[in-house]
Amino acid sequence: MFEGQPKGLFALALANTGERFGYYTMIAVFALFLRANFGLDPAMASVIYSTFLGLVYFMPLFGGILADKFGFGKMVTAGILIMFGGYLLLSLPLGGDTIALIVMLAALVFISVGTGLFKGNLQVMVGNLYDDPKLADKRDSAFSIFYMAINIGALFAPTAAVKIKNWAETSLGMSGNDAYHLAFAVACASLILSIAIYYIFRPTFKHVEGGKRKKDAAVAVEEELSPADTKARIVALCLVFAVVIFFWMAFHQNGLTLTFFADEFTANKAEGPHTMPFDVINLFLIIIIVYALFSLFQSKTSKAKGISGIVILTAIAILVYKYYQATGSIDVSAPIFQQFNPFYVVALTPVSMAIFGALARKGKEPSAPRKIAYGMLVAAIAFGVMIFASIGLPIPEQEMGPDGQLVGKHVADVSAYWLIGTYLILTFAELLLSPMGISFVSKVAPPKYKGMMMGGWFVATAIGNFLVAVGGLLWGKMPLTIVWTVFLVLCILSALFMFAMMKRLEKVS
Repeated sequence: MFEGQPKGLFALALANTGERFGYYTMIAVFALFLRANFGLDPAMASVIYSTFLGLVYFMPLFGGILADKFGFGKMVTAGILIMFGGYLLLSLPLGGDTIALIVMLAALVFISVGTGLFKGNLQVMVGNLYDDPKLADKRDSAFSIFYMAINIGALFAPTAAVKIKNWAETSLGMSGNDAYHLAFAVACASLILSIAIYYIFRPTFKHVEGGKRKKDAAVAVEEELSPADTKARIVALCLVFAVVIFFWMAFHQNGLTLTFFADEFTANKAEGPHTMPFDVINLFLIIIIVYALFSLFQSKTSKAKGISGIVILTAIAILVYKYYQATGSIDVSAPIFQQFNPFYVVALTPVSMAIFGALARKGKEPSAPRKIAYGMLVAAIAFGVMIFASIGLPIPEQEMGPDGQLVGKHVADVSAYWLIGTYLILTFAELLLSPMGISFVSKVAPPKYKGMMMGGWFVATAIGNFLVAVGGLLWGKMPLTIVWTVFLVLCILSALFMFAMMKRLEKVS
């Protein structure tokens, strides 16, 4: 899995892990913060939430255009600094008045612009590591590893957000609304770690930062593409971008309607062994077991196999002990469900790579476009699960809380395992679509438009994120089964479109 990969991959992945930890710590509680701190109804909170997500993924287009001209490394550094300013503003507990709202919106703009300069350009640099023909066959696996690193940061973020907020309330005596800001401040610290990693290990990837155009090499590659080939590649990428819009529209309901569902319809307590899934340490132990199992079977020496075996047995023993010690009950906060998607990504990435590696050796590995189409079908299944989970539930109601703020009314105690299962299926879809799509862009994009085309991938994601608000606008206005059916149908239609365009897409792969 990791063998033969350049050191620059791991340096860039770790730098991204720090930044993503901060981002997902903030995003885990952001929708609930909007409703609690400013008294916004679900529709308005959804508009702000989805607009922010949209800007975060739209701005990489401009970041890519600037990087094509000035270099990827310079834009990455500038992006981190601008993001830091945004998170710093967001961490200020200014209350819930108009000034506080304006400052919050300004913070969101800073974060969006900074992310636009950072995110896409870092991924282009990862792709550039594999322009060397000796490394070309490791491109897909590299982006799977890179994507896994992103989700390591995201895995611990929901727990960090909830724990920090609770600690601020109980230990520091902060109000519930002010406590959110301390969770946002974590992003500032994570960015400091991210930029430190970037510059400490910069020598391992400095050659792909760009800025000083190596004309001979660039021209040699670009001359291989005729105008017709360039057009064909751009058209193929645009077709993929069109489908990606609807995937992210559906997938990013995890921070909106799926979080509303967790808050208003899902059991908010867990007892005994049922508390196990909500402890991030248990999830981390499972990840250790998965990776140690792969090490056990892939190691070439008996010593390495022995170490792997000891790690597996130790992790299992700890889990068994914790299982029998799990007594009493715990409160289950809605944001904590967002830890399951990154957990599944990290745990399942080596499994996914092993499956596709085996298929590749037999010459049967699906192309990246075909994987994307399969991913859309799998996403449709996830929303099918939510339809079954919502049968018989009432239309979401809203009521005024004791502080005069509009909040969701907890009206049912649906088993948490419906959401946990839904996140598992959505993760299968994500692993088929997201890292493969990014790899496809880095491979197919014409060399002189790499930054712009990676930006195009994020623009598609941005449009999908703008459309996330559809879920919030439907929430409370119609039965939940209809809400989930909307996303199921969109995923199926997108998959059918991909299959219809498959020949054109695979021609340029």
